[in-house]
Amino acid sequence: MIIHEPTLISEDLFDKQFICDLSKCKGACCIEGEFGAPISKQEIELLEKELPAILPYLTKESQKALKKKGVYEKDSEGDLVTTCLPTGECNFAYRDKQGILGCGIEKAWKEGKITFQKPISCHLYPIRITKVGTFEALNYHKWDICKPACKLGKENKMPVFKFLKDALIRKFGEKWYAELEEIAEARRQA
Repeated sequence: MIIHEPTLISEDLFDKQFICDLSKCKGACCIEGEFGAPISKQEIELLEKELPAILPYLTKESQKALKKKGVYEKDSEGDLVTTCLPTGECNFAYRDKQGILGCGIEKAWKEGKITFQKPISCHLYPIRITKVGTFEALNYHKWDICKPACKLGKENKMPVFKFLKDALIRKFGEKWYAELEEIAEARRQA
């Protein structure tokens, strides 16, 4: 782990390669797994506030479920996550004409209907953040459904941290990311 305050960074973020390949995985991360996406209390407040503008981007089934269950629940460890349909699909997911899952929150944001892009945990995937003392630990999450993304990343020589540049800047800021690039360069030269 590399200390880059306020974070601990797994070397996998520099060493692993990754580019989402939605044509292959079809957005499986929006349906696979035991629970919805990790979400913060602040994000819950934003989603609840902006939900009326997001609902038109979702299926009728998801709209009904969100009105009944709300935007979040707790997983088996007591962490906050987005709610899902009985199929496991995130309530905020929708399918496009090619059958690829997308995020209704992000679609509403791209169209200027809301100010919230999507949960940072989704934007940062395949990085998962956990608390370690006063630090936030950034770890690469390996998942079989992302094999096409790993292959595409390797073909394009795209390290995880570069693929997630916008998300990392959103979370930690431009200065932090510029320093991260310096760390990556120093590692390459070592």
